[in-house]
Amino acid sequence: MSNKSVFQTGLLAAGITLALNAQAQEPPQVNFYNWSDYIAENTLANFTKETGIAVTYDVFDSNEVLEAKLLAGNTGFDVVVPTGDFMGRQIQAGAFLPLDKAKLTNYDNLDPRIMALLAEKDPGNQYGVPYLWGTTGIGYNVDKVREALGEDAPVDSWDLVMKPENLEKLAGCGVAFLDAPTEVFAAVLNYQGIDPNSTNVSDYRGPATELMMSLRPHITYFHSSKYINDLANGDICVAVGWSGDILQARDRADEAGRGVKVAYRIPKEGALMWVDMLTIPKDARHPDNAHALINYLLKPEVIGDISNYVAYANPNKNANEFVDADILNDPGIYPSQEVADKLYTAKLLPQKVNRAITRAWTRVKTGR
Repeated sequence: MSNKSVFQTGLLAAGITLALNAQAQEPPQVNFYNWSDYIAENTLANFTKETGIAVTYDVFDSNEVLEAKLLAGNTGFDVVVPTGDFMGRQIQAGAFLPLDKAKLTNYDNLDPRIMALLAEKDPGNQYGVPYLWGTTGIGYNVDKVREALGEDAPVDSWDLVMKPENLEKLAGCGVAFLDAPTEVFAAVLNYQGIDPNSTNVSDYRGPATELMMSLRPHITYFHSSKYINDLANGDICVAVGWSGDILQARDRADEAGRGVKVAYRIPKEGALMWVDMLTIPKDARHPDNAHALINYLLKPEVIGDISNYVAYANPNKNANEFVDADILNDPGIYPSQEVADKLYTAKLLPQKVNRAITRAWTRVKTGR
């Protein structure tokens, strides 16, 4: 072997040693990608204090944004939080590592009824742990809606936002819809008496799109997080949004003390119940630390504190003693059995239906 080859071999060995040493000396960390406004203020700091694992935290506000990262690969994250139906199709695409339940010592705290529901999308509950759950309904400014529609405003019904004549009157004070096509179209179909999980492409291209196009001129914007502050500040008067976000808007409005009164209703015709999941991407660099974070979030006192802060229900059957009474007793967070009986969940839809929804949503958003 030449001296040059020996020198190059030595450099290669030295480089490998340096890389291994750097990896060994890297402080324990976990990269967490979560929905905006979706964790208590001290949760991650307390996790680091207990485990010594530092958390790099980033947020998103739509399943579509997360899915694009997951399917492109190289996400850079160790724990991500897709909603159950999106998780189901991402499992099929091979986006996640299976969970090592031996590392999840708090796993038995989960409600078996919710786990059975999730098993439809994640057979054997191999890939996901439920984090929080909620509903998609209507948030509204009590006084401005009454002013626009009178004392008999149908705030308990999808009529409020799906009858063009009502939405036209509300447009003056501002109307927001989630930028979440599968959820909005499911609500529209359910309102029209059609299966919210219809696999008939014509249902989306036809009656659902036609209704949304009739509403489009009166919708101020589509966004999945902006409406929280806008409702709280009185900048809009109605939002089709997620339960906890609207209840956060209510609390922020109360704290501001400017007389803005926000309320949330699950429409009487029924609404979507969704569950957001804790999952580990297949390219996670710190899977052991990811399991440690998920296991921490399965502690009843930890998830109870998160429910108190974000106003979403949790799936932990032992957490109720740590959840504030006003959260547990709020029918917008933990609905009565009568209301719960009218909730539906999202199922996995065929790819042709997903494509039809995407095209229809583009048409709705552009108004063309």
